[in-house]
Amino acid sequence: MYAVLLSGGKQYRVKKNQVIQLEKLNYPTGSIVEFKNILMISNKDEINIGNPFLTGSNVKVCIKDHGRLKKIKVIKFNRRKHYKKQQGHRQYFTNVKIIDIYNNVEN
Repeated sequence: MYAVLLSGGKQYRVKKNQVIQLEKLNYPTGSIVEFKNILMISNKDEINIGNPFLTGSNVKVCIKDHGRLKKIKVIKFNRRKHYKKQQGHRQYFTNVKIIDIYNNVEN
């Protein structure tokens, strides 16, 4: 059984007991969160697709930890114009563990 959920403007395909890295969520470590923006749920032969989201379905996750990714460098320059601008960026992330996928869709 797997589900496709929407978080931070991105879609993630998740299964039970999987640990995934999402955009930063403002919840403390160890808390339980429910995602209600479920796009699709597949359970062997049965597939439920939302329009755009499924009603009555959710994915329960546990917040494992927060962190930052490696630094990337952003460089802008114009050749022969004596112009160069450098900037660094470290993206925040949250690791979550999928506890359960609930499929309560009425057909």
